[in-house]
Amino acid sequence: MEETLNLIQKDPWLAPYRVAIEGRYQHALDKEKELTGKKSLADFASGHLYFGLHKTVKGWVFREWAPNATAIYLIGDFNEWKEQNAYRLKKTRQGNCWEINLPKNAIKHGDLYKLKVYWDGGCGERIPAWTNRVVQDEDTKIFSAQVWSPDKPYKFKKKVFIPNVTPLMIYECHIGMSQDAEKVGTYNEFRENILPRVIEDGYNCIQIMAIQEHPYYGSFGYHVSSFFAPSSRFGTPEELKLLIDTAHQNGIAVIMDIVHSHAVKNEVEGLGNFAGDPCQYFYQGDRREHPAWDSLCFDYGKNEVLHFLLSNCRYWLEEFHFDGFRFDGVTSMLYYSHGLGEAFCNYGDYYNGNQDDNAICYLTLANKLIHQVNSRAITIAEEVSGMPGLAASTADGGYGFDYRMAMNIPDYWIKVIKELRDEDWKPSSLFWEVTNRRKDEKTISYCESHDQALVGDKTIIFRLIDSDMYWHFKIGDENDRAHRGIALHKMIRLLTVSTINGGYLNFMGNEFGHPEWIDFPREGNGWSHKYARRQWNLADNKELCYHYLGDFDKAMVALMTSVKNIQKTDVVEIWHNDGDQVLAYRRKDFVFVFNFSPTRSFTDYGFLVPRGKYQVVLNTDSKDFGGFGIADDTVEHFTCADPLYKKEKKEWLKLYIPARSAVVLKRQK
Repeated sequence: MEETLNLIQKDPWLAPYRVAIEGRYQHALDKEKELTGKKSLADFASGHLYFGLHKTVKGWVFREWAPNATAIYLIGDFNEWKEQNAYRLKKTRQGNCWEINLPKNAIKHGDLYKLKVYWDGGCGERIPAWTNRVVQDEDTKIFSAQVWSPDKPYKFKKKVFIPNVTPLMIYECHIGMSQDAEKVGTYNEFRENILPRVIEDGYNCIQIMAIQEHPYYGSFGYHVSSFFAPSSRFGTPEELKLLIDTAHQNGIAVIMDIVHSHAVKNEVEGLGNFAGDPCQYFYQGDRREHPAWDSLCFDYGKNEVLHFLLSNCRYWLEEFHFDGFRFDGVTSMLYYSHGLGEAFCNYGDYYNGNQDDNAICYLTLANKLIHQVNSRAITIAEEVSGMPGLAASTADGGYGFDYRMAMNIPDYWIKVIKELRDEDWKPSSLFWEVTNRRKDEKTISYCESHDQALVGDKTIIFRLIDSDMYWHFKIGDENDRAHRGIALHKMIRLLTVSTINGGYLNFMGNEFGHPEWIDFPREGNGWSHKYARRQWNLADNKELCYHYLGDFDKAMVALMTSVKNIQKTDVVEIWHNDGDQVLAYRRKDFVFVFNFSPTRSFTDYGFLVPRGKYQVVLNTDSKDFGGFGIADDTVEHFTCADPLYKKEKKEWLKLYIPARSAVVLKRQK
């Protein structure tokens, strides 16, 4: 490769690893050429149009890839679940695929069915790998594929949607646990009850978890069995399409949590032993099983697996009009060790032979495909190791993600809250952590996602207030612990969101300090839905403090989205003093000032800023947000000249900053 890739040019510290970086880049180019020939990646990623069950002019056609099978039958409602020659598949000329053509009256919409697969030494019932609809019997709990071909398939009203995500403000959500009632919520209920809240709160994107069908509800959707089937727990495919269409009509982008990092072990419901071959889709030997997740690892070196996964990406984009994906478990994909026990202390750790080049190739091709199908698509990598180039363009030698999750930030906030007294919080350290990132790669910053809310962990608000939320969260009855938690909850969020270089994420309900944890129905809790829901009634109750946090979040999001592309503007530190616990920085015309001291307020605290008049536009201590309202936010602040800084056109902005508060001021034109 004659010219040095831009990825290396932008970061000279990568130069010693040029051979490895260029080798991965070339691997992806070679694999793309091998898969596509003279066609495009989108043409190659069309397996969902060929495999599975499809209605034709003459009737029906069904196809399956099953190289180890010796015989396959369709069994279902249409033949009393018995093997019949009329429903026996034939091997195609390619040898590894099976096919059957059926007349129109052979099956009908709504019929349940499976495959009866034979192989040397055994047989078993299987749900087709490419099926687009799976349902579970309420009584027997058995899963089956379902013929899905409604007379009036859903037609999108918003045929072309252009996301306005500058910056990207993500509302992470789970359809099933989105309702107040102790039950599994539906696509329709989310559209009717939750989507209006998201719109009102000002977020411009929803990230939906647990869309791909999964046998165990409590897996949070991460143990996928049927990759092309939207979970029927929440409703029909048409109802999911209506939800996405409605979001688009209201200017909200919709991305899904896509799980291509592993698959559920289940054999009857999933791909675990599809046709008597436990490695048809998965790695051989010790690499087949994930050591930490009790799941199976895809073999990204097989072209058929690449075909399956790439087709899956295209399917969700085109069939349901999703605007992109948050790829789960990317760290696990990148490394043979899955990143377990790895420290990742220096660049050498990313190029030491522990990397799965096949998985890296897949991710590169997936991003290329996704943006080929939809040039405005959004792709996000959930990745903790810090692999360079993950969110750099494929043309520059990167892996092509648009964003990477800033997973260091929530871990840091937990560490600070758990290990440090309030008096020991150092603004310099806080500022460094929320701005510590590769300059040429966009990130999604967040204080907490669903991960921090799971049973066994604690949300930020619960770490700050704990059981006092039960007894002292009524307005007028707050104790010191409640006041502290309310104040810091707002300050932590404001510091995190105001320093983004790409986007921001909030998990459903955390904006108003949802109490307690998330615990899905399981044997250990009596199969209860008590903690697998969102108690919106708390936020709506004006007698409780929850609404203060929700109201502040709404104002904070409005501030960040009021300036187009604020995420691209420089974050310029103005001042920090760890002794005073004061921090100040600016972005464009905004000045952000934080006083983390729990006890000390400061009068006439000065900062050098561009000369002018400044108006308070957001104050965490406002009474509207559960603060004390000590400062008068209607006062206009004029800078004071200093002859020492005349050439720099900077003057002193002097403020009263109460203890444990933050204020945002805007320079008036």
